[in-house]
Amino acid sequence: MITPLKVGITGGIGSGKSMVCTVLKEMGYPVYNSDERAKTIMETSPEVRNQLIAAFGEQTFHSNQLNRPFLAQAIFNDPAKREQINAIVHPAVRTDFQQWATQQTSSIVFQESALLIETGGYRLLDFTVLVTAPEELRVQRVLRRDAATNENDVRSRINSQLSDEEKRKNAVFVIMNDEQSLLVPQINELLKKLNQ
Repeated sequence: MITPLKVGITGGIGSGKSMVCTVLKEMGYPVYNSDERAKTIMETSPEVRNQLIAAFGEQTFHSNQLNRPFLAQAIFNDPAKREQINAIVHPAVRTDFQQWATQQTSSIVFQESALLIETGGYRLLDFTVLVTAPEELRVQRVLRRDAATNENDVRSRINSQLSDEEKRKNAVFVIMNDEQSLLVPQINELLKKLNQ
Protein backbone atom coordinates (compact mmCIF):
# COMPACT_ATOMS: atom_id res chain seq x y z
CA MET A 1 0.00 0.00 0.00
CA ILE A 2 1.50 3.32 -1.06
CA THR A 3 1.17 6.44 1.02
CA PRO A 4 0.21 9.13 -1.47
CA LEU A 5 1.65 12.61 -1.48
CA LYS A 6 -1.07 14.87 -0.05
CA VAL A 7 -1.34 18.25 -1.76
CA GLY A 8 -3.70 21.06 -0.81
CA ILE A 9 -5.21 23.37 -3.42
CA THR A 10 -6.36 26.64 -1.89
CA GLY A 11 -7.21 30.19 -2.91
CA GLY A 12 -9.69 32.92 -2.13
CA ILE A 13 -13.24 33.06 -3.40
CA GLY A 14 -13.34 33.37 -7.19
CA SER A 15 -9.65 32.51 -7.63
CA GLY A 16 -10.55 29.52 -9.78
CA LYS A 17 -9.31 26.64 -7.60
CA SER A 18 -12.21 24.48 -8.80
CA MET A 19 -11.06 25.00 -12.39
CA VAL A 20 -7.54 23.82 -11.44
CA CYS A 21 -9.05 20.80 -9.65
CA THR A 22 -11.21 19.98 -12.69
CA VAL A 23 -8.06 19.87 -14.84
CA LEU A 24 -6.32 17.63 -12.28
CA LYS A 25 -9.33 15.28 -12.25
CA GLU A 26 -9.30 15.13 -16.07
CA MET A 27 -5.62 14.15 -15.82
CA GLY A 28 -6.70 11.25 -13.60
CA TYR A 29 -5.75 12.56 -10.16
CA PRO A 30 -8.10 12.05 -7.20
CA VAL A 31 -9.39 15.37 -5.81
CA TYR A 32 -11.17 15.68 -2.47
CA ASN A 33 -13.56 18.65 -2.38
CA SER A 34 -13.64 19.84 1.25
CA ASP A 35 -16.74 22.05 0.81
CA GLU A 36 -18.81 19.27 -0.74
CA ARG A 37 -17.67 16.75 1.88
CA ALA A 38 -18.33 19.22 4.72
CA LYS A 39 -21.96 19.53 3.56
CA THR A 40 -22.32 15.75 3.45
CA ILE A 41 -20.68 15.27 6.86
CA MET A 42 -22.96 17.91 8.44
CA GLU A 43 -25.97 16.01 7.14
CA THR A 44 -24.81 12.45 7.80
CA SER A 45 -22.50 12.39 10.84
CA PRO A 46 -24.58 11.98 14.04
CA GLU A 47 -21.70 13.39 16.09
CA VAL A 48 -21.34 16.55 13.97
CA ARG A 49 -25.12 16.92 13.81
CA ASN A 50 -25.46 16.80 17.61
CA GLN A 51 -22.65 19.33 18.06
CA LEU A 52 -24.32 21.71 15.56
CA ILE A 53 -27.67 21.43 17.32
CA ALA A 54 -25.99 21.98 20.70
CA ALA A 55 -24.25 25.11 19.35
CA PHE A 56 -26.95 26.63 17.14
CA GLY A 57 -30.25 25.14 18.31
CA GLU A 58 -32.88 22.76 16.95
CA GLN A 59 -33.61 24.96 13.91
CA THR A 60 -30.17 23.98 12.51
CA PHE A 61 -32.00 21.06 10.89
CA HIS A 62 -35.38 21.24 9.20
CA SER A 63 -37.17 18.01 8.15
CA ASN A 64 -33.92 16.14 8.80
CA GLN A 65 -32.04 18.38 6.34
CA LEU A 66 -29.40 20.95 7.23
CA ASN A 67 -31.08 24.38 7.36
CA ARG A 68 -28.42 26.19 5.29
CA PRO A 69 -30.11 29.62 5.15
CA PHE A 70 -30.50 29.62 8.94
CA LEU A 71 -26.88 28.57 9.50
CA ALA A 72 -25.53 31.05 6.92
CA GLN A 73 -27.48 33.84 8.62
CA ALA A 74 -26.25 32.77 12.06
CA ILE A 75 -22.56 32.92 11.11
CA PHE A 76 -22.63 35.68 8.46
CA ASN A 77 -21.72 38.67 10.64
CA ASP A 78 -20.63 36.82 13.75
CA PRO A 79 -16.94 35.79 13.76
CA ALA A 80 -17.40 33.92 17.07
CA LYS A 81 -20.20 31.78 15.59
CA ARG A 82 -18.11 31.20 12.46
CA GLU A 83 -15.23 30.00 14.67
CA GLN A 84 -17.67 27.73 16.48
CA ILE A 85 -18.94 26.04 13.31
CA ASN A 86 -15.38 25.72 11.97
CA ALA A 87 -14.28 24.07 15.24
CA ILE A 88 -17.02 21.46 14.75
CA VAL A 89 -16.78 20.85 11.00
CA HIS A 90 -13.07 21.22 10.11
CA PRO A 91 -11.72 18.42 12.35
CA ALA A 92 -14.39 16.06 10.96
CA VAL A 93 -13.42 16.99 7.38
CA ARG A 94 -9.71 16.47 8.17
CA THR A 95 -10.38 12.97 9.50
CA ASP A 96 -12.59 12.18 6.50
CA PHE A 97 -9.88 13.39 4.09
CA GLN A 98 -7.19 11.25 5.77
CA GLN A 99 -9.43 8.17 5.49
CA TRP A 100 -10.26 9.00 1.85
CA ALA A 101 -6.55 9.48 1.01
CA THR A 102 -5.66 5.98 2.25
CA GLN A 103 -8.25 4.48 -0.12
CA GLN A 104 -6.76 6.10 -3.25
CA THR A 105 -4.35 4.28 -5.56
CA SER A 106 -2.68 7.37 -7.03
CA SER A 107 0.79 8.49 -5.92
CA ILE A 108 -0.57 12.05 -5.48
CA VAL A 109 -3.94 13.12 -4.07
CA PHE A 110 -5.30 16.64 -3.89
CA GLN A 111 -7.51 18.37 -1.32
CA GLU A 112 -9.45 21.41 -2.52
CA SER A 113 -10.15 23.75 0.39
CA ALA A 114 -10.75 27.51 0.57
CA LEU A 115 -9.70 27.74 4.23
CA LEU A 116 -6.75 25.35 4.24
CA ILE A 117 -4.32 27.93 5.60
CA GLU A 118 -6.76 29.74 7.92
CA THR A 119 -7.69 26.50 9.69
CA GLY A 120 -4.13 25.19 9.88
CA GLY A 121 -5.20 22.16 7.82
CA TYR A 122 -2.25 22.73 5.48
CA ARG A 123 0.09 21.48 8.25
CA LEU A 124 -1.27 17.95 7.75
CA LEU A 125 -0.40 17.98 4.05
CA ASP A 126 2.90 17.53 2.21
CA PHE A 127 2.49 20.64 0.03
CA THR A 128 0.11 23.54 -0.47
CA VAL A 129 -0.67 25.14 -3.82
CA LEU A 130 -2.19 28.62 -3.97
CA VAL A 131 -4.46 29.53 -6.88
CA THR A 132 -4.59 33.26 -7.39
CA ALA A 133 -6.28 35.81 -9.68
CA PRO A 134 -6.69 39.61 -9.76
CA GLU A 135 -9.44 40.84 -7.42
CA GLU A 136 -11.58 42.38 -10.20
CA LEU A 137 -11.65 39.08 -12.07
CA ARG A 138 -12.51 37.20 -8.86
CA VAL A 139 -15.45 39.55 -8.22
CA GLN A 140 -16.75 39.08 -11.79
CA ARG A 141 -16.45 35.28 -11.54
CA VAL A 142 -18.43 35.12 -8.29
CA LEU A 143 -21.12 37.46 -9.64
CA ARG A 144 -21.48 35.23 -12.73
CA ARG A 145 -21.56 32.07 -10.61
CA ASP A 146 -23.83 33.20 -7.75
CA ALA A 147 -26.67 35.13 -9.33
CA ALA A 148 -28.21 35.94 -5.93
CA THR A 149 -25.19 37.91 -4.71
CA ASN A 150 -24.04 41.50 -5.25
CA GLU A 151 -20.65 43.16 -5.66
CA ASN A 152 -20.50 44.53 -2.09
CA ASP A 153 -21.15 41.06 -0.63
CA VAL A 154 -18.43 39.55 -2.81
CA ARG A 155 -15.90 42.22 -1.84
CA SER A 156 -16.70 41.83 1.86
CA ARG A 157 -16.22 38.05 1.52
CA ILE A 158 -12.87 38.63 -0.21
CA ASN A 159 -11.84 41.05 2.56
CA SER A 160 -12.87 38.59 5.28
CA GLN A 161 -10.47 35.98 3.86
CA LEU A 162 -6.72 35.88 4.37
CA SER A 163 -4.92 37.87 1.64
CA ASP A 164 -2.98 36.09 -1.12
CA GLU A 165 0.23 37.64 0.28
CA GLU A 166 -0.44 35.94 3.64
CA LYS A 167 -1.40 32.63 1.99
CA ARG A 168 1.72 32.69 -0.18
CA LYS A 169 3.88 32.28 2.94
CA ASN A 170 2.57 28.72 3.35
CA ALA A 171 2.35 27.73 -0.32
CA VAL A 172 5.14 25.97 -2.19
CA PHE A 173 3.63 26.68 -5.59
CA VAL A 174 1.41 29.42 -7.00
CA ILE A 175 -0.88 29.00 -10.01
CA MET A 176 -1.97 32.26 -11.65
CA ASN A 177 -5.52 31.80 -12.95
CA ASP A 178 -6.00 35.19 -14.59
CA GLU A 179 -7.37 34.00 -17.96
CA GLN A 180 -4.13 35.21 -19.62
CA SER A 181 -1.65 32.65 -18.24
CA LEU A 182 -2.31 29.15 -19.57
CA LEU A 183 -3.42 26.79 -16.81
CA VAL A 184 -2.31 23.41 -18.17
CA PRO A 185 1.42 24.29 -18.50
CA GLN A 186 1.38 25.61 -14.90
CA ILE A 187 -0.31 22.42 -13.69
CA ASN A 188 2.20 20.29 -15.62
CA GLU A 189 5.01 22.27 -14.01
CA LEU A 190 3.45 21.62 -10.57
CA LEU A 191 3.12 17.88 -11.28
CA LYS A 192 6.74 17.75 -12.46
CA LYS A 193 7.84 19.32 -9.16
CA LEU A 194 5.66 16.97 -7.12
CA ASN A 195 6.96 13.90 -8.95
CA GLN A 196 10.61 14.74 -8.28
